[in-house]
Amino acid sequence: MSISVGATLPEAVLAYMGPEGPAEVKLSDKVKGRKVVIFALPGAYTGTCSTAHVPSFMRTLDGFREKGVDEVICLSVNDPFVMGAWGADTGATAAGITMLGDPAAEFTKAAGMDFSAPPVGLIDRSKRYALYAEDGVVKVLHAEENPGVCETSGGEAILAAI
Repeated sequence: MSISVGATLPEAVLAYMGPEGPAEVKLSDKVKGRKVVIFALPGAYTGTCSTAHVPSFMRTLDGFREKGVDEVICLSVNDPFVMGAWGADTGATAAGITMLGDPAAEFTKAAGMDFSAPPVGLIDRSKRYALYAEDGVVKVLHAEENPGVCETSGGEAILAAI
């Protein structure tokens, strides 16, 4: 079953590149008592993810802050090394977006947002979606029907919905 509005985000340990190297964080620690936007995508360095999804949240970051959002998180089924490099290469990290990897798809599967597309090498990846949560409870959720499209899950659409 996929996550839905009103549901509590599932617990998961996610990975990121810290100042000392790879590190882990419990999602519940990131969202407790906070307003967060999480946008998830099929893979770092993939076309739509790099040219549309990440840039849409870079453009709208100030708008989210104005609405009281504490953190904008990019989530992908990738390791922390890839997420760290991708965040640096796109400018997302410098802009203030938190790049988190879900290396074993733990969160993605628990949220019911996983898919596989073997012909293009995507196995147990995340569907493309974005959500807004308060204290770990989903208030807004926009999922794309097609993982190659970034329309309802883009920064502008989520910003307008909160």
